[in-house]
Amino acid sequence: MKIRQAKISDLSAIALLFDQYRVFYRKESAVVEAEAFLKARMEEKSSVIFVAENEEADLCGFCQLYPLFSSTQMQRFWLLNDLFVSAEARGKGTSKLLIERVKVFCAESDAAGFYLETEKSNEIGNRLYERAGMTLDADHNYYSWSTGG
Repeated sequence: MKIRQAKISDLSAIALLFDQYRVFYRKESAVVEAEAFLKARMEEKSSVIFVAENEEADLCGFCQLYPLFSSTQMQRFWLLNDLFVSAEARGKGTSKLLIERVKVFCAESDAAGFYLETEKSNEIGNRLYERAGMTLDADHNYYSWSTGG
């Protein structure tokens, strides 16, 4: 398994994975819109995407990071907003490899670390994050507001 930063030539393959990820979170399938969204993120350099490539050079997973900043630490943080591995690549350590690459990227980009959130019901993800050395923040409440989109 190879983990690397995504290239624009990966766009169609990432869009298919991204669409599966969105469907997992109960959104309607929208491959064309997914590709346009990802293309804008890549062209604007408003996110960083890492992909997992199997032995056949097919993409089988991805994660997407967005930049944040901590005023109190006066340093960059990353938001690991998306992490997905295709069904056939699950159980092979792919997600953990993607997370380990994010850790290296944090050091490379002089960031203080990264955050992620997942549903409390995502038992597999929650176990993975603990095994990857992450700490559940039980001391803070996170609130959200949405325009409904």
